Amino acid sequence: MKFGSLIIFLAIACFSVGQTGGVNVFPFLEMTYNARSAALGRKLITAYDDDVNMGVLNPASFNQGMHNSIGFNQALHAGGINHGMVSYARHFEGKGTGAAHLRYVAYGQMDRTDETGQKIGTFSAGDFVLGGSFSRRINPRISIGATFNIIWSQLESYSSLGLGLDVGGIYISKNERTTVSAVVRNAGLQVKTYTENDRAPLPAQAMMGISHKLEHAPFRVSVVAHHLNQWDLTYNDPNLEPTIDPLTGEEVPVPRAGFGEKLARHFLFQVEVLAGKTLRIRGAFDYHQRRQMLVQNRPGMGGFSFGAGLNFKRFSVDYGLYIFSSAGFNNLLTLRTDLDKWKK
Repeated sequence: MKFGSLIIFLAIACFSVGQTGGVNVFPFLEMTYNARSAALGRKLITAYDDDVNMGVLNPASFNQGMHNSIGFNQALHAGGINHGMVSYARHFEGKGTGAAHLRYVAYGQMDRTDETGQKIGTFSAGDFVLGGSFSRRINPRISIGATFNIIWSQLESYSSLGLGLDVGGIYISKNERTTVSAVVRNAGLQVKTYTENDRAPLPAQAMMGISHKLEHAPFRVSVVAHHLNQWDLTYNDPNLEPTIDPLTGEEVPVPRAGFGEKLARHFLFQVEVLAGKTLRIRGAFDYHQRRQMLVQNRPGMGGFSFGAGLNFKRFSVDYGLYIFSSAGFNNLLTLRTDLDKWKK
């Protein structure tokens, strides 16, 4: 099957199961696993540089500049819960770039109780995604790639197995300051279910993005359109019913989002400040995240994300802060290095 036909097939599959949450299995597939992505709104699919972690978001991002690079990523949580990722890439001259990566979520030890609430022991739970990727630059301007994922989830005595596929492509302009990307992520199926008759689709998603570095200023700005497989991302409470206006006696319909609201929820805006060769300052805004997790009368900084990165001679360190709502946020740290630099 040609790559273009595969993209179309997976896009159709995404449109048939597109949701933003609540009806999908393996929701940890949509978690943030590296600091740079967290700082830029969790959906950084337009990067094409030497950051080995970016290929996990868009397999077409794997390239020669990541040869023999390794990345370690860790989220900072309380209560013994943690999640992170390890990734490694290697370039094969004349063939392309291959990579392997492991994402994990460890929920720590939890109490096991009986029906009366009495503690009778402990148990653990965890989720894992083992991925293999390959990308190839088919001409001087276009790179394509794919990732095959084996998904495993263990929740006490219940376990589930899934298979997933990500495919993507990137166009790089002649001056390499502009990139245009398209990605279909988490297309696949649940092979083994936790219990009988509870099969559910993976959180498949189609995205497109464009990034541009200004010629005479140290800014890289990006716009990502996400959840293209589902037009209406708003939540409609099924329990709400029309009311009656006490003054006019007329029926007041249940409020529904208009065209502008539905459109705005699909866009994520990102900016990266390239302060010399060493420092990177990052920020992003996701309107859908802000509206989806809004705490009534306390909007706070929900939907915003920030971070920074430091590039040293042999390694780089990144920090990302993603704010879900006024009720919660996520911190991530990333350490990555080119192993060949340590040989010099």
